[in-house]
Amino acid sequence: MSRTFLYARCSTAEQHTQNQIMEVKAAGFDVQAQRVIEETVSGSVPASERKGFQKLLERMESGDVLIVTKLDRLGRNAMDVRATVELLADRGIRVHCLALGRVDLTSAAGKMTMQVLGAVAEFERDLLIERTQAGLQRAKSEGKSLGRPSVASAEQVAQLKAAGMSQSAVVTELGISLSTVKRLWNA
Repeated sequence: MSRTFLYARCSTAEQHTQNQIMEVKAAGFDVQAQRVIEETVSGSVPASERKGFQKLLERMESGDVLIVTKLDRLGRNAMDVRATVELLADRGIRVHCLALGRVDLTSAAGKMTMQVLGAVAEFERDLLIERTQAGLQRAKSEGKSLGRPSVASAEQVAQLKAAGMSQSAVVTELGISLSTVKRLWNA
């Protein structure tokens, strides 16, 4: 008989997993308390590196079902989510995502859904890169300087040095770090 597990994750200590647990119960799933794994860790950390997810993998067996409320609970990028779902599928574990209409991500329809979502995510990422590059090119053509603004110039440091100030006095005067003063001291 298959067992049902819930993986509830939030990114920060200020957030709570209680809403995810309530959402799963409202969807009609009866998940026993000992089969609920709650974790506070950034979605940018791959699932394979999360302590709570590792604990989940140790407990689950072939035929079990894992429920997540949204795909982003498994990972932030499509490649990590896909790798995680494939790992679970290889172990005979089905993965249901409530936000996708309870689709089993290990089924044929679920795999197709994952591929479509991955393609859309890749397309959006490529568009963002294109827009960023176009914006940088426009700014360059308008003569705008790019990068971090300079907080002090070599000329400023040279003037204060010529006035007899020590490096630590220049740090205080200009409000910059000692390493920046040292870099500009003999420039």
